[in-house]
Amino acid sequence: MAGEIKEGVIADSENSKFSDSPKSQIIADLHIHSRFSRACSNAITLENLVKWAKIKGIDLLGTGDFTHPTWLYEIKEKLIEKNGLYYFRDFPFVLSGEISLMYSQDGKGRRVHLVLLAPSLEVVDKINLYLDGKGRRDYDGRPIFKISCEEFTKDMMNISKEIEIIPAHCMTPWFGIFGSETGF
Repeated sequence: MAGEIKEGVIADSENSKFSDSPKSQIIADLHIHSRFSRACSNAITLENLVKWAKIKGIDLLGTGDFTHPTWLYEIKEKLIEKNGLYYFRDFPFVLSGEISLMYSQDGKGRRVHLVLLAPSLEVVDKINLYLDGKGRRDYDGRPIFKISCEEFTKDMMNISKEIEIIPAHCMTPWFGIFGSETGF
């Protein structure tokens, strides 16, 4: 499959390398979790994430859970930065995490999950320092904070304009921004 042209896309999922071709596509999963998130497998390691990403034809992964101190330690120990991506051996990662925001607005309870993409470990450290001032992040890979989406987004942009904030699983009923039970 390496280098094979398929429907105008240069595919090289066997080696998980990006092509310089303007027609190339990247298959990515940026919303994942570590073994430190509730209801996730204890077998989630960087080694296993890469193994299964290659089997499934995924070219790029989010690290997930960069807010969890133990997982962040592993990320810092095992990934090497090169040109804005972080690599485990030859496989690229983007620094990612998920936050659960639960708060009241206009007299209604609101619940939403957001995925964060950070440009560097330095920015991750600043995000975590900010979160430490708002509550705990050591108990779960997807910590919960009583912060509005608007306040959170403004504060993230004050840390770095390069942070990406994406509504997570936006259509699920309980924590998706368009969910029927989120309070919006």
